[in-house]
Amino acid sequence: MDRRITRLVICSALIFSEMSAAKDDEIANFAQLALSCVHKEYPNHISHTLQSDADVGPPRDLTPAFYGCLDWHSSVHGHWLLARLARLYPDSAFAESARSALSKSLNETNLRAEAKYVSARGRRSFERPYGIAWLLQLAAELEEWGDPQAKQWREAIRPLELVLVERLTAWLPDLTYPVRSGTHSQTAFSLGLALDWARVTGDQDVESLIEERAVMLYANDSDCPIHYEPSGADFLSPCLAEADLMRRVYSVERFADWLAQFLYIAAGNDWLSPAFVSDRSDPHIVHLDGLNLSRAWMLEGIASALRSEDPRRPVILSAAASHREAGLEGVNPDHYAGSHWLGSFATYLVTRRGLPAD
Repeated sequence: MDRRITRLVICSALIFSEMSAAKDDEIANFAQLALSCVHKEYPNHISHTLQSDADVGPPRDLTPAFYGCLDWHSSVHGHWLLARLARLYPDSAFAESARSALSKSLNETNLRAEAKYVSARGRRSFERPYGIAWLLQLAAELEEWGDPQAKQWREAIRPLELVLVERLTAWLPDLTYPVRSGTHSQTAFSLGLALDWARVTGDQDVESLIEERAVMLYANDSDCPIHYEPSGADFLSPCLAEADLMRRVYSVERFADWLAQFLYIAAGNDWLSPAFVSDRSDPHIVHLDGLNLSRAWMLEGIASALRSEDPRRPVILSAAASHREAGLEGVNPDHYAGSHWLGSFATYLVTRRGLPAD
């Protein structure tokens, strides 16, 4: 074996063991970022369609569960962060505060109002697909949490969940082409989260629909131009998100073959470098911190679907480690442009959400 590859194999084994353990202070910092914003109404970047003067109102009245963290989808995944960390770290110092925040938001009155809001005329594409995917991720987290209070929140969220699942499943058959952006409109990332929800909740109809549409949209793709990435405001990789979706859909053997046609992975530790973030106070440039974090978990996901002897695996895990390190550097409270959402991306990464159970 080439000496460079040997070093990568050894390095990736050490990296993989380190990835499985998140530091307590790191986790507490992520929780604090969400606690500081899920009920912070302003500033607010609202995506709101008005039909008349009657539709004018402050965010807390329009969407009373998810009005914080600058925008609706960030509020949703901020609540997911709190649910996940309170579930995984029930004895932590932040767990009680997380539960209190969740209880304030996830009650029947608030969530029925949310369902009514998204069902109103003119909101057919509201938060589709990105916000819908994160709402389903929150529902899946509550589904898996064997806790009496969490079961109450789980029941309360069902009306909103039902509306959004109906929106998603009505849209997918009409989706002739995938959306290959690096931001909210991208389809591959959201389909991956929605597929995970379907499997957690046992919704076989939605699972089959997503698998079918994923194959239709992506099976024949080849030579993804990852060297063109990133665009200057990306927080998702079009190439890696697609591969991370398809590893959920295909068998190990089929995925290995599909990946060979889809993505060239060069030997060496410089195949894919983390994005440089020049200004973390800029709300679009700071997206690149999120890109580094999401690339890290997508790379880990891709590696998890390859056999241990696959020579691409150590290269992928080495790239995952460098992106993990770069991404986590940007997760701090210094600038609200990033702090209102990066904690969720960091939590998804360090808690290994979306990966097969060890």
